[in-house]
Amino acid sequence: MTAQSTPLPVAKPRQSFAGLWNISFGFFGIQVAFGLQNANVSRIFQSLGSNIDDLAFLWIAGPVTGLLVQPLIGHYSDRTWGRFGRRRPYFAAGALLAGLALVGLPHSGALLLAAAFLWLLDASLNVSMEPFRAFVGDMTAPDQRAQGFAIQTCFIGAGAVVGSLAPALFTAIGIANTAPEGVVPPSVRASFLLGAAAIVLAVGWTALTTREYSPDDMARFDGRAPGDEAAPEPLVYPARGALWTAAGIALLALVALAGLDKQLFVLGAGLIAFGIAQIVSRARRSTGAVAHILSDLAQMPVEMKQLALAQFFTWTALFVLWIYTTPVVTQYVFGSTDTTSAAYNAGADWVGVMFAFYNGVAALAAFLLPVMARRIGNVRTHMVCLLAGSLAFALMLVIRDRTALLVPMALIGLAWASILGMPYVILTSVLPPRKFGVYIGVFNFFIVLPQLLVATVMGGVIRSFFPAAPIWTMLVAAVVMLAAALATLQVREPGRA
Repeated sequence: MTAQSTPLPVAKPRQSFAGLWNISFGFFGIQVAFGLQNANVSRIFQSLGSNIDDLAFLWIAGPVTGLLVQPLIGHYSDRTWGRFGRRRPYFAAGALLAGLALVGLPHSGALLLAAAFLWLLDASLNVSMEPFRAFVGDMTAPDQRAQGFAIQTCFIGAGAVVGSLAPALFTAIGIANTAPEGVVPPSVRASFLLGAAAIVLAVGWTALTTREYSPDDMARFDGRAPGDEAAPEPLVYPARGALWTAAGIALLALVALAGLDKQLFVLGAGLIAFGIAQIVSRARRSTGAVAHILSDLAQMPVEMKQLALAQFFTWTALFVLWIYTTPVVTQYVFGSTDTTSAAYNAGADWVGVMFAFYNGVAALAAFLLPVMARRIGNVRTHMVCLLAGSLAFALMLVIRDRTALLVPMALIGLAWASILGMPYVILTSVLPPRKFGVYIGVFNFFIVLPQLLVATVMGGVIRSFFPAAPIWTMLVAAVVMLAAALATLQVREPGRA
């Protein structure tokens, strides 16, 4: 086709409110599952006999799987088109597997089996969640994406409220929240059954009520004729594979020789695997999915690189919150570390209320943040919200009244609303639409890597520095969330000085 006959881009249709609702409703079910996981997995592990300093390690299968699943799902969903669409087959399959994991996790009866179900749950939620981010970008015009992500954030908050409150609500209607040692309380088991139904039905609603744009439509939106494929970009083969491999070997040797926490073996093995993948891809001039992902990683847009550091620190703090809030609140506010006691289980239920509260705040703040962003910009709005999150963790160091704990949860809710929306609003304004899936998957490295870091390092930190005082994990979270806020100062938002 000659330059003179190149068609002009066709404007993407604007979605109605019902259309935006249907596009994002599946996230309600996904977040019910996440809410249950975040508020109750540590409780389940402790009920099955885990020590506090082993909790982080038991979460490790999820982030390791996420490092593999998210970019691969993004890569393939960018290239999929069939009878059921582009993104929908992935999030529908993930929802069915997540439902199975939600049924099995609290009924497993053994710690290792529970960890295996957590792995399946985390992997399945990644399969469902990753395409949903790209789905909003696919289905909305550029000037409507802030609204689209706001509605998605609202569903995330609402789903997490249901997931977080479910055990307390079941307890309120008479289902027991205590159980013998080695048994998960009935209220928690009932909550996970509710979560299984919620994710299957909600994701099914989105899959059945939306129709994705065809490849020909996407070509027109991109200014290409139907059937005219975009010119493939040349692959970039990173040349630092040997350095990554050497760093991983050095870490393994240091762990072995210095007697460091053996959980760090996982991190060292990951570095080696990343390095070997680069070496093999470069040597063979591979053209498969891994080579494409490594090439895209090497060519990240500058705005994405600027956001990555802030994202890394942000999610480090969040994983500390999700893993350690239960042992902190039960010990310091409710005065019990005995998982069979009424006090411990009342405290664990209250953590669900706290998490529901901050998610409820996030659901409301989602509609206020775009107004704030129009005044001071997306990046500055994000920074202010992260500062609020840092203050929240600092307050949790000193508050010993359960009702007063809702104050820091409100601040975390404000931060959470921004974390779920603002980075993606910025990213989808600079990413090529044909690569929304893979780049959002790569960006999620900076969500998964902090989870891996917390899972491999935090248990050793607790044992070494405060073996009987998990409260100090909140100080760690406050510091890294402050670092995240400061890191946003380097981000240059498109269209702003």
